[in-house]
Amino acid sequence: MTTTTAPVAAPAATHEAGSPSGLWSWLTTVDHKRIGVLYGVTAFIFFLIGGIEATLMRIQLAKPENTFVSPDVFNQLFTMHGTTMIFLAIMPLSASFFNFLVPLMIGARDVAFPRLNAFSYWVYLFGALFINASFFLGGAPNTGWFGYSNLTSSQFSPGHGVDFWAVGLQILGIASLAAGFNFIITIVNMRAPGMKLMRMPVFVWMTLVTSFLIILAFPVITVALVFLLFDRLTGTNFFQPAMGADPVLWQHLFWLFGHPEVYILILPAMGIVSEVLPTFSRKPLFGYPVVVYSGIFIGFMGWGVWSHHMFAVGLGPIADSFFALSTMLIAIPTGVKIFNWIATMWGGRVELKTAMLFAVGFISMFIMGGLSGFMHASPPADLQQTDTYFVVAHIHYVLFGGSMMGIFAGLYYWFPKMTGRMLDERLGKAHFWLTLIGMNVTFFPMHFVGLLGMPRRVYTYAPNMGFDAMNMMSTIGVFGIILALLFFIANVLKSRASGKPAGNDPWGGSTLEWAISSPPPPHNFGTIPTVHSLDPLWAKDGAEITRTAGQVRGPIHMPPGSIWPLVAALGMTMLMSGMVFGWYVGIPGLVIMLTGLYSWSFEPCD
Repeated sequence: MTTTTAPVAAPAATHEAGSPSGLWSWLTTVDHKRIGVLYGVTAFIFFLIGGIEATLMRIQLAKPENTFVSPDVFNQLFTMHGTTMIFLAIMPLSASFFNFLVPLMIGARDVAFPRLNAFSYWVYLFGALFINASFFLGGAPNTGWFGYSNLTSSQFSPGHGVDFWAVGLQILGIASLAAGFNFIITIVNMRAPGMKLMRMPVFVWMTLVTSFLIILAFPVITVALVFLLFDRLTGTNFFQPAMGADPVLWQHLFWLFGHPEVYILILPAMGIVSEVLPTFSRKPLFGYPVVVYSGIFIGFMGWGVWSHHMFAVGLGPIADSFFALSTMLIAIPTGVKIFNWIATMWGGRVELKTAMLFAVGFISMFIMGGLSGFMHASPPADLQQTDTYFVVAHIHYVLFGGSMMGIFAGLYYWFPKMTGRMLDERLGKAHFWLTLIGMNVTFFPMHFVGLLGMPRRVYTYAPNMGFDAMNMMSTIGVFGIILALLFFIANVLKSRASGKPAGNDPWGGSTLEWAISSPPPPHNFGTIPTVHSLDPLWAKDGAEITRTAGQVRGPIHMPPGSIWPLVAALGMTMLMSGMVFGWYVGIPGLVIMLTGLYSWSFEPCD
């Protein structure tokens, strides 16, 4: 028989001791949880901005021959809506969950490189502000969020809008690459003892796959954007057909990035749903290894389907056949996940909390988006549907019905852990049903106007073409989505003011983040847990993990805050913006960036 001494709850020597408070604490924070909150709040603001842009477009298209906005303003709204939703809203909303949750779910105290993590956020913020500044500095880009040649040439886009877009996307790419490398190293090297790869939560797996896609995909778009800037600023001819170049090269480079980007947007939502469904079904995820392998396969196959965006450019029957087959093949692992999610609920004690409703909504809406996407895998069908509103319907069922439904499921699921307070379930369910109804009223009619021949990317349309009633319906649906968002915002504000205290584990979850207090302490775990199973808190030693996770056994070193990641990010943004504004902005930016990096490099760790 052995005896053990209870651990002493000694004060943790964290960076919080004597640390600054107020605004300065947020400017200097390197705490992964605070950075996750910064990502989430900033991305949600840009989500609202993207929604405003969409609303203005839908008002313009509510009736034929409308003059609510001018054609040029419509093109700017169209370009910035797509860019904002993809790069400034959905991706960083996913990054918010990555930052806040991954260290908690793997039993770590922080990410591998906390200052690099802060640098990633500030680069994202400055890049987002830089792109949106184009609205006030000569006009936003008006070529479409896909930037097809030759619309982006100086001949057809003589202002600086395209330059803002191209430089801004490169700035955002640096933020994404910094985050991607950080999360890969964190997940590979900092898991709790006993947490083998096949004991990681599915959300952590999807974070890992997404991070690999980011670091492999963003260099491709970077090359394309560098070529574009060379053409515009130095007179090269990478995309100039008059000089013997082929504008289709841009499409290959853009979609070679763009289709893995689709999975960068959807895989995190799949990971979120894979955590929510087991908790509210009160049973483990059905077929965990198959769900993991299918996610990896989706990431791998995502590189082999890009030219299904290009069936109309004349690639020839061999290329069309290959990309048609590969597009059909990638539907298999996606279908596998759907069947596993349904099997998880089957026979479980399903509890329809708001998070669960959004998870089920994700499955149903993503199925609809996947079915219309499968139609695009057939070149003859795609030739009829491409560049019509049928495609607009498809992408919104995937990215709004899929990604955003999954993100809202995660917000309702982990909000108690992030804030220590519960969201109101009645307001949450009103938010869900209004979102579901508003989304379908908005986007489902677009299938029909697309099949009737309405082109996408058009400023207006003639009367008596059969588009009028369904366009008006889509515009009405947008206001339903707006009402739903108002319910969500009211819910968050109500919760922060007077929400019910959450406790450590309000849902009875199975993963490690539920073993510690809500919100978590700066050091996350007083004692790093040892994991023996896939669902550690549902295992026989789950109570012991929960009991010891908050007990501090001795001093804990945490990195102090630093202003230098912000300074380096600001300098780098100024340096790159010199390509638009001139050397008098770029040279000071270089000095500021080097100062920030030098000071960061020699900053003491404690």
